[in-house]
Amino acid sequence: MKEILIKGQLHKFQTFQAFAEEFQLGARDLLFTNEFVYTPFMKELGLSCQVVFQEKFGAGEPSEEMITDIFAAIKEDSYDRVIAVGGGAIMDIGKLLSLKRTGTVHQLFFKEAEVVPAKKLVAIPTTCGTGSEVTNISVAIVRDENGDTTKLGLVSDLLIPQDVCLIPDMLKTLPYAPFASSAIDALIHAVESYLSPARATMTSELYGVKAMELILEGFRRIGEGGPDARLDYLDEFSTAACYAGIAFLQAGCATVHAMSFPLGGTYHVPHGESNYALFGKVLEKYEVLKPEGKIADFKKTIARILGGTEADALKNLAALEETILHLKPLREYGFKEEDIQVFADSVLANQQRLVTNSYVPLTKELIQEIYAECY
Repeated sequence: MKEILIKGQLHKFQTFQAFAEEFQLGARDLLFTNEFVYTPFMKELGLSCQVVFQEKFGAGEPSEEMITDIFAAIKEDSYDRVIAVGGGAIMDIGKLLSLKRTGTVHQLFFKEAEVVPAKKLVAIPTTCGTGSEVTNISVAIVRDENGDTTKLGLVSDLLIPQDVCLIPDMLKTLPYAPFASSAIDALIHAVESYLSPARATMTSELYGVKAMELILEGFRRIGEGGPDARLDYLDEFSTAACYAGIAFLQAGCATVHAMSFPLGGTYHVPHGESNYALFGKVLEKYEVLKPEGKIADFKKTIARILGGTEADALKNLAALEETILHLKPLREYGFKEEDIQVFADSVLANQQRLVTNSYVPLTKELIQEIYAECY
């Protein structure tokens, strides 16, 4: 069994300036970020890098059109190294900017163009959710053969950044709402990798459990002290998201992500929030359908971390999450009853890399049942 703990080097810095000095940023570096991150942490440093802001090309998560426009604006021969500083969208696009442009964006995501690395990639996350800084996947909203939008993942070990730099202080730019959804996203990464029956490894379990411990302790502090309590715990949240990323690099994500991708792609629900909308119900179904398997070990782990009984573990987990972010029904995002069947078909057609990791066999009927109960 192959395990990649992390490909390249993992670093931690106190400030962006310390990182810039250590990595000797210069004119042949492409700094891909957001202006609201650049202004407080980088602007005053007077860097000679080529600086590009993602939001100049559109808002929200990466789309096929957005990435195509970015490629057109940034000449392939104008840089030797990509410095991707931001959240999941920045990481996803930064990975693509590190590749040789062997075809269109559409061709890349539909496996019609080869993945060929061409530039060094340095990843600096400014959220505590995606773990994308250590993973082998880039996700985008694309159009399928029917012209409908959905999220797809381009998966290749050649996408893993050569250097990952954690600068926890940069999480201070993250407002509470996106912080909450990204932290819950990291928790879901850890849980899905822990429960994965097909690809779970010793490494995924080790890093997944540690990520759960750190995140849930942070949630407990926020539940007791309010949103500002996170500010004294940013190092731990940053580390936990990275650990969860390492876990799902090994074991993969599963049902929650497979079912959230059509929701995010169609209604532009933030990734962590779309996962959260389905997470609790998926765990409930797992418990009903296969109570004696790994879900029983998971409940023991949650009971150990949170206290309470194993029987109450899922209920206590959901209650703690509610103190961090209110759980909304799908209809509040625009989801319609007819989407139940349409999205189920989309999951089975487009998300097989995730479906295969499901803790229980993921049938169309089960997918529809989960969507209906979350509606």
